[in-house]
Amino acid sequence: MSDPNYQQLDEDLPGERRPKHNVSDDSPEPMVEAEPFTTYFDEKIPIPEDETHSWFSFRKLWAFTGPGFLMSIAYLDPGNIESDLQSGSVAGFKLLWVLLTATIIGLLLQRLAARLGVVTGLHLAEMCNRQYPKVPRIILWLMVELAIIGSDMQEVIGSAIALNLLSAGVIPLWGGVLITIIDTFFFLFLDKYGLRKLEAFFGFLITIMAVTFGYEYVRVSPNQGELLKGMFFPYCKGCGSPQLEQAVGIVGAVIMPHNMYLHSALVKSRDINRSNKKEIREANKYYFIESSIALFISFLINVFVVAVFAEAFYGKTNQEVFYECLNTSSPQSDLFPNNTDPLKVDIFKGGVVLGCFFGAPALYIWAVGILAAGQSSTMTGTYSGQFVMEGFLNLKWSRFARVFLTRSIAITPTLLVAIFQDVEHLTGMNDFLNVLQSLQLPFALIPVLTFTSLPSVMSEFANGLGWKIAGGILILIVCSINIYFVVVYVSALGHIAYYVGAAVLSVAYLCFVAYLTWLCLVALGLSFLQCGRTYNLGLTGCPELFLLHNMENENSASPR
Repeated sequence: MSDPNYQQLDEDLPGERRPKHNVSDDSPEPMVEAEPFTTYFDEKIPIPEDETHSWFSFRKLWAFTGPGFLMSIAYLDPGNIESDLQSGSVAGFKLLWVLLTATIIGLLLQRLAARLGVVTGLHLAEMCNRQYPKVPRIILWLMVELAIIGSDMQEVIGSAIALNLLSAGVIPLWGGVLITIIDTFFFLFLDKYGLRKLEAFFGFLITIMAVTFGYEYVRVSPNQGELLKGMFFPYCKGCGSPQLEQAVGIVGAVIMPHNMYLHSALVKSRDINRSNKKEIREANKYYFIESSIALFISFLINVFVVAVFAEAFYGKTNQEVFYECLNTSSPQSDLFPNNTDPLKVDIFKGGVVLGCFFGAPALYIWAVGILAAGQSSTMTGTYSGQFVMEGFLNLKWSRFARVFLTRSIAITPTLLVAIFQDVEHLTGMNDFLNVLQSLQLPFALIPVLTFTSLPSVMSEFANGLGWKIAGGILILIVCSINIYFVVVYVSALGHIAYYVGAAVLSVAYLCFVAYLTWLCLVALGLSFLQCGRTYNLGLTGCPELFLLHNMENENSASPR
């Protein structure tokens, strides 16, 4: 019972990594040793039985808790924090509803990524490796790697700025950049002590962010009525181009491309019998609940930051901040020109203005929160890179080699800017990095919708008509918003050479996105678009690789 589509796909794999098909009725369960890839975590967390609570069990929810919180860290990285504080200072509370909407959309998209990993036992990069031909597969890998490197650079910048603030300038920015190399290797050894301890450590870092940014929230005491109004009433009275661009930036900062690959892999860390439909449904349910809780917490932390800067600094001018910092003898008062232009802040200036208006403790506590955000997102970014490289290229690099490569690529330009330029240029890189990641978003969202809509891959767990339509609309909206953000950024460059270069790259970019969209539409059910080699992409094949078809023959749940 061999499908030629999968034979074609398997030929791209090295001999020793080709899946061993075993589809006899005597062996209905997937063979672990036949899986071409193993989870990044050697440990599998067992799921306890709870016969007394058939529909919901806190014991089971606790067993599934972990992957969603690691995924939620991408919603709290330094890029997101900077987007939050700029949103508050530029638009006050008026864009909180955009943050809420973006978080909900992010949750729905993360649900698709988690279901892919749970149902198939393969994460998104592994699935791309099997379903796409060689050239598109390599292009996809390069695009995702660019997104990971861009995110990594933002995390390095955030950590370096935090260390500079905490040391009152004693540690220069370039020194902070170098320190992030060392501490990343140190933290990555934590998973040697067990997966649950690693997840607990990430939970500790999230708690630090909640406490530090929560302190700033309590210290500033925002207007609760205005906060709730901005969160639940979609309006933006008196808003112009700066507020619109900030709203677009919020969406781009919240929904990260590499996070889809990360989440689909993290869910493989639980011991789930994939030949048992009941266990798959149960895992999907608990993972969704856990992700909802994790993203709710991350949303609250983001709200803390937006509200602090909306209450304290919305409508402030550079001159007001300049004199306030001068009166408090702040050594960084020269960061703010003595003019009446609206205040513009970033994660560095944000800490400075908090110190000028609310005292030194506010500055140092802010820096601790930024450091926790940078360190936690650095580690999850490294895991994302590992999953992507293993999945797309079948490469099993050591953790040291993987971190050394990606961290070197991320740190080299950051270090050069930190040495030869000032903090203004370093934080200014975030705009470019946000654009870079916005461009890569279709290369995560389109594949995840494609594969989760294929009955040949997901069996009865494939997206229904409602999810196909809703998912397609959401991805179209998110990608359109991000493309607008890119156009605005390129338009502001103001040089003909940039326009020509952007035009040439746009043609190639849009052609590849159109190719992926074509395959996605076929997967969504538009069969009249099938032609040529569509059938060789595995889109119509039966997934004997996962043995999902044998689930129909299961009369009872298999023992763990």
